[in-house]
Amino acid sequence: MPFTDRYGLPLSTPSARAAEAYCRGLDHALAAEAEAEACFREARQEDPGFALAHIAEARLLQFRMRPKEAREAADRALQVVGGATRRERQHVECIATAVAGDSPGALARVRAHLAEFPRDAFVLSQATGVYGLIGFSGRLERNEEQLALLQPLAPAYGDDWWFLSQLAFALNELFRHREAEQAVERSLAGNPRNGHAAHTVAHIAYETGDAEGGAAFLSRWLVGYDPAHQLYVHNHWHLALFELAAGNFARVIDLYDRVIRPSVATSPPLGTLADAASLLWRCTLTERPAAELPWDEVAAYAATHFPRAGITWADAHCLIAWCAVHDVARLETLVGQLRDRAAGGRLNAGPMLVTLGDAYLAFARGDWHRAANLFQLARPEFVRLGGSHAQRDIFEETLIEACARAGRLDQARAILEERLDRRPNGRDRRWLAHISARGAAATA
Repeated sequence: MPFTDRYGLPLSTPSARAAEAYCRGLDHALAAEAEAEACFREARQEDPGFALAHIAEARLLQFRMRPKEAREAADRALQVVGGATRRERQHVECIATAVAGDSPGALARVRAHLAEFPRDAFVLSQATGVYGLIGFSGRLERNEEQLALLQPLAPAYGDDWWFLSQLAFALNELFRHREAEQAVERSLAGNPRNGHAAHTVAHIAYETGDAEGGAAFLSRWLVGYDPAHQLYVHNHWHLALFELAAGNFARVIDLYDRVIRPSVATSPPLGTLADAASLLWRCTLTERPAAELPWDEVAAYAATHFPRAGITWADAHCLIAWCAVHDVARLETLVGQLRDRAAGGRLNAGPMLVTLGDAYLAFARGDWHRAANLFQLARPEFVRLGGSHAQRDIFEETLIEACARAGRLDQARAILEERLDRRPNGRDRRWLAHISARGAAATA
C-alpha cells in the first residue's frame, strides 16, 4: 500500500522513514514550527528521489532568504519528480515556479492545481496569509481574493485545524469578526498550540479593540512557545501592540529589547525589519522622540539586509527606518530605485510605493504639508503593500502625525475619530486628546 500524507494524498517514496519524516514536516510547516525544515531534510536524505521533500525544503529556504540554496533544492525536485504521480508533479511545478520568482505564474498554477487536488494543503498554503502569493500580489482586491480562494475549499477540509486558521484570518481581514472567531475556536480545538490560530486570535482582538483580552490570551499562550518558531517574534509584536494600546510603554520596550529588536530576533530578515521598524515608529509617533529610541540598529539592519529596492514590504519598512534617523541620502536613493522599477513595470504595488517613498522623504525633511498630501494620496492603495490591516496601520498613523505637524489638526482629528469608530483603541483616544489639546491651545 502506498504511503499517504494526513490529507490522504499518495507519496511517491518507497521509504517508510522518508514518508514519516515528510508527514511530520508537513504538520510542522502548517503550524509555522521550526522543526519543519529538518524534517524535510531528513525525508530527502532517507530517499534522495523523494521530490516533495526537496521542494518543501526549497520553499522554506526561500522564506528564510537563502535564495541560492532554495533554487538548488527546487532544481533537485524537478530533476527527480518525473516518476511521481501527476499530483506530485504539479505540486513541484507550483512551488518551483514560486521559488524561481514568478509569483503570478505560481499563483496561476496553484489555482489550477487546487481545482483538481483541493486537499493539497502545502500547495494551498503558498497562497494563504499576508506573506503568500495573494497577500504579496500587490492587488487592491487581495483580501477578497484570499477568501474567495478558501471558502469553496471548506467542505474538502472539514475541521482541519490548519485550514480553519487560514479561513479565520481571511474572514477577519474582511471585518467578518464573529465568523473569524468561530473558525479560530475550531482551529484551536484541533491543535491548541497552532501558531497561526494564536496569531489570528491576536488579529481579531486588535480589530475589535480588545487590547486587554488580546494581551491576556497571548501572555498565556506564548509561555513555552519555541523562540525558533516562525511566529514567535511576530506574536510578541502583537503583544507589544496591546501593551502600547493600554499605555504600558515600559512593557513595550521590554518586549522590544528581549524579543523584537534585530540583534535578538529569531525571524527571517523581512519579518525582523517589519516588526522592529513598525513598533519603534509607533512609539516615535505617540510616545517618545526618535532620538530616545534605539533606531540606529534598525536603520543599519535595513541597509545591510535590503541594500536595494525589490521587495515591496521591505522597501516600505526601510522608508520608515531611514526616515526615523533622518538618513535623507538613503531615502533619496531608495525612492530613485523605486521610481526606476515603477517605470519598468516592476513594482507589484505600482506607483503608490513611489508616492509613499516621496512622503517619507518629505517627512524626514520636515516638509509636513507635502508629506501629509502625499500620504493622503497613497492611502487608498496601502493594501497593495501587503501585510495585514494591523501592520498597514502604521502608514495611516504617519499621515495623522504629518497632518498634526502641518497644523492640519482638523484632518488629523477626523482620521483618528474614523479609526475609533471602527476600532476602539486606548492609544488612539490618548492621541486624539493630545491633538485636540494642541488645537485648543492654538486658538486660545
